[in-house]
Amino acid sequence: MGSGQSSEKLHCNRYLNGQGPPPLLQQANDGVNGMYKELNGCQPEGQMTWVILHRDLPGFPDSNTLQINYIFPDGIQTEKHPHPGQPYAGLRLCAYLPDNREGRKVLRGLDKAFNEQLLFTVATNKDGEDMVTPASIPLKTQPDGGTKVDGYPDPDYLKTVRKLLKHKGIE
Repeated sequence: MGSGQSSEKLHCNRYLNGQGPPPLLQQANDGVNGMYKELNGCQPEGQMTWVILHRDLPGFPDSNTLQINYIFPDGIQTEKHPHPGQPYAGLRLCAYLPDNREGRKVLRGLDKAFNEQLLFTVATNKDGEDMVTPASIPLKTQPDGGTKVDGYPDPDYLKTVRKLLKHKGIE
């Protein structure tokens, strides 16, 4: 990156080096080292809604499921993104939480992070296309299948996400 670029832009482009963010557990244990704390305003315009599904998630047999829906239309990048003035591909994504006390706390934190524009960013994928992608807060995008596919069961997920949100100033 050139020295003339702002530090805000650096945070939005952090995936472009091909290395991606540190592993989830390392982020939580290291307190995120301040690297992602300043990430605000990089999220493009979008919508977050949620519904209750009358089914449980693996590991949460006595709870319904919160399905969170994120919708970002295609758009044009701003100065906060990798290629200002260029188009980016939107995103439709569902995430899942158990509908219990801890899940509702995480939902409130994700809602606040979304409103503070911390959950998503625009980044360049491996094919060179700019698109909306989750930022540094992990989302469970599958209701089951385990951690290898971003699904449940994952006994540490809710605690880890709350810790990551706290490091961003969201409690």
